[in-house]
Order: sequence, then structure tokens, then C-alpha cells
Amino acid sequence: MALLKILEYPDLRLKDMAVPVARVDRETLRLADDMAETMYDAPGIGLAAPQVAAGQRLVVVDVSDARNELLTLINPEIIVRSGEEEMKEGCLSVPGVLETVRRAEKVTVRALGLDGRPLEIEADGLLAVCLQHEIDHLNGTLFVDHLSRLRQNVIRRKAEKRLRHHG
Repeated sequence: MALLKILEYPDLRLKDMAVPVARVDRETLRLADDMAETMYDAPGIGLAAPQVAAGQRLVVVDVSDARNELLTLINPEIIVRSGEEEMKEGCLSVPGVLETVRRAEKVTVRALGLDGRPLEIEADGLLAVCLQHEIDHLNGTLFVDHLSRLRQNVIRRKAEKRLRHHG
């Protein structure tokens, strides 16, 4: 396993659409392992492949307090959304920024597991928010894209300033 470099906003690669994983092979499993290690090390509760410059539809998530309930989802898609809630969100690709985002309260996600078999997850609360956030990454959408244009501009300017000062 290896720690991967997490791309930071406003890196344009974060806006790319991820491509479906054609088949779950050794490379897919290695990427999933490396992503999990990177997420736990960051530390974060979710990481999508595009955040580590791997343009595949693959996410890892663990919202448990003990950090021992890793979910790895290949080609995830939200098939049902219901309700609405607001929650503060942050992102490993947008360090130091926490903003309130409105999302569905409950979601059902269909994906493939690491064994290549289909699975469905019904989620609410933090897990539902995290799944929506990570699946957004697969579609080239960041949580800041859900904010007002004014907030987006403020966050972009801060991110650009941070990059200038820290390379």
C-alpha cells in the first residue's frame, strides 16, 4: 500500500468526469487499498479516485468513529434520493474549508463491491452526505459547486493564494 497525493482545488483535473471501471482486477484492488490508506492518513471520511488523479469511478468511505467500517464502491450511482437536509462539509481537496451544503437526506446507492458483485446501500445522515459528496467527485463536481457564486469566488481566491504561498 502507498499514500497517494491528493489533488487540491482549483486543480482542473478535479473537474474531469471519471470513467467506469470495466472489470475489478488487481490494479483496481491496489488503487482501492492505496486510496483507503490515503483517506485514513489524511484523515478523512471519504475519498474518490479523481482526487488522487485516477479517473475511475471508485470511492472509499468510512464514517465510523472507530475507523473500521471501510466501504469501497466501484461504479457507484445514486438510484433513489429522498428528503432534504443541510450539513457542514469539508473536503480533502479543499483543505481548511467547511461550508453548509444542502443534499438529499436519504439515498440508495447501487455499486459493485471489491468482489465485483453488485450491492445496494441505503443510507441517511452522515453516510448519505458522504456518499453524495464522493459520487459528485466522480462527476467532476466539488462541494463548493453547491455554494453561491460569491462563496465559490472567495474559496477559489483563498485556494489560489494558499497554492502561491505553499507551492
